[in-house]
Amino acid sequence: MRKLLLSMLFLTVLILGACNSEPAETKASEEKEEPTTITYQSEEGPVEVPADPKRVVVVSSFAGNVAALGVNLVGVDSWSKQNPRYESYLADVEEVSEENLEKIIELNPDLIIGLSTAQNLDKLKEIAPTVTFTYGKVDYLTQHLEIGKLLNKEKEAQDWINDFKERAKSAGDEIKDVIGEDATVSVIENFDKQLYVFGDNWGRGTEVLYQEMGLKMPEKVKEMALEAGYYALSLEVLPEYSGDYVIFSKTADQDNSFQETDVYKNIPAVKNNRVFEANAKEFYFNDPISLDFQLEFFKDHFLGSK
Repeated sequence: MRKLLLSMLFLTVLILGACNSEPAETKASEEKEEPTTITYQSEEGPVEVPADPKRVVVVSSFAGNVAALGVNLVGVDSWSKQNPRYESYLADVEEVSEENLEKIIELNPDLIIGLSTAQNLDKLKEIAPTVTFTYGKVDYLTQHLEIGKLLNKEKEAQDWINDFKERAKSAGDEIKDVIGEDATVSVIENFDKQLYVFGDNWGRGTEVLYQEMGLKMPEKVKEMALEAGYYALSLEVLPEYSGDYVIFSKTADQDNSFQETDVYKNIPAVKNNRVFEANAKEFYFNDPISLDFQLEFFKDHFLGSK
């Protein structure tokens, strides 16, 4: 009997051992480390970049895209540092310039991102893998998706895009129900003593208003600003470019005395209290952080008295 029990115990051990064992190839596969780099197909060709970047420097334009994807920034351009919408993301991030290479070197970046017009690109590439984008070469949502690919966060970028388009369309339908399908909206800005009106792809909420919400721009704006993205004009002709509603991207430290003139005061949108003033520093960009804020701004102002 004792021999029988010992034999059964030995057999049980063998069976359990067989169940728990795995082929050597399977174990080796499981223990295989994730790749530390990926290849991103940039405008200039393939670039090897970190698969999980930890110290990103943005020398122009795209800080909001990077921050929205939860990737750590160590340096950004001055325009981004001035944006109140970015404060919580950039509190401990240094201000940099492509002209100050020493500062960028000190930050020890593992990835540098900027516009194709940035200076010292050859030298920046010596510091860390550097990827640039041509502004406007792709639409603003594709731009965010491309940055998602670059940062190995394509799914996160696409998920936000899908959600944003749905929310913006819904808001647009609701706004048109209130203001009418044919109501027009203009976006203006005063910078360096010059007035500008914008098309549908130059930040300032234009992408949200025109592309996603489907609101209409005045014919004069469509004629002069749609293709180029913006158009400089004089105060005298501003009424011709003003829609039923006007979004004024306003900078407090600029000369805004034109608002005190009779020409401005007699614009129908002004007389009807349909000018919505926004902080220009919050409205410049078209990244997810900015776009989400702009969407809420438009909902609040167009529907606030609903």
